[in-house]
Amino acid sequence: MHIEEKLMRSEDGNRTYRIRIARPTQPPPPSGYPVLYVLDANAVFGTAAEAVNVQGRRADKTGVVPSLVVGIGYPSEEPFPPDRHYDFTLDSDPAVLPSHPRGEQWPPQGGARQFLSFLERCLKPEIARSYAVDASRQTLFGHSLGGLFTLYALFASPGAFRTYIAGSPSIHWNKSSIFAEEAAFASRGEADDELRLLIAVGSLEENHKSRMVDHARELSERLTALKRPGLRVEYRSFEDDNHVSLLPGLISRAIRFAVG
Repeated sequence: MHIEEKLMRSEDGNRTYRIRIARPTQPPPPSGYPVLYVLDANAVFGTAAEAVNVQGRRADKTGVVPSLVVGIGYPSEEPFPPDRHYDFTLDSDPAVLPSHPRGEQWPPQGGARQFLSFLERCLKPEIARSYAVDASRQTLFGHSLGGLFTLYALFASPGAFRTYIAGSPSIHWNKSSIFAEEAAFASRGEADDELRLLIAVGSLEENHKSRMVDHARELSERLTALKRPGLRVEYRSFEDDNHVSLLPGLISRAIRFAVG
């Protein structure tokens, strides 16, 4: 794959994102390349790009077609820079946030709405201008707080992407905010041409005090029970994986779920 990189500014000019694009060596199909947008690209872009590259070369065997991978990260060498807290979370009362493991204050919170606007109004149009893109086959992938943001994006703007992948979503972070978004999504009761959600966790997360597994499973059950036309929900537990170790397997499954 060809790897390209650029810096982009948020709409208000206050935040800088490191955007990495992996483009297949194969020419695009007549409809354009499907696109996988990957949050926390500092940590997972390389894994996602290589998985798409390898599986896309044998589409006859894997079912995975050559696709663009667009990683959204930060100009930092840290795998999980603190800026992600602001971009991936809704307004949060510090009193309801989990305790910091080192007794410190959490980074600023509450920028999810602005970040979603950046994705829709800045990044996606830029990718569409620069590459042959299949606008009907776009996927958002996020893990942990990124998984929480992925759920928010689904609830707030379900038409922005066709497929949403929420790995170990941090639903516990500020439950009231994401539950309010879920309720608004459910109340609209709209039919979708085709909307797909994969929620995944590691089985070793089950005993975590955040109730990561319980929250994810219960959400998948509630959304399935909506029987919303066009919405497909899949829940998957990765045996013997924890919050971080599930990432490689989840990425492989996400690619087949999204562009298989």
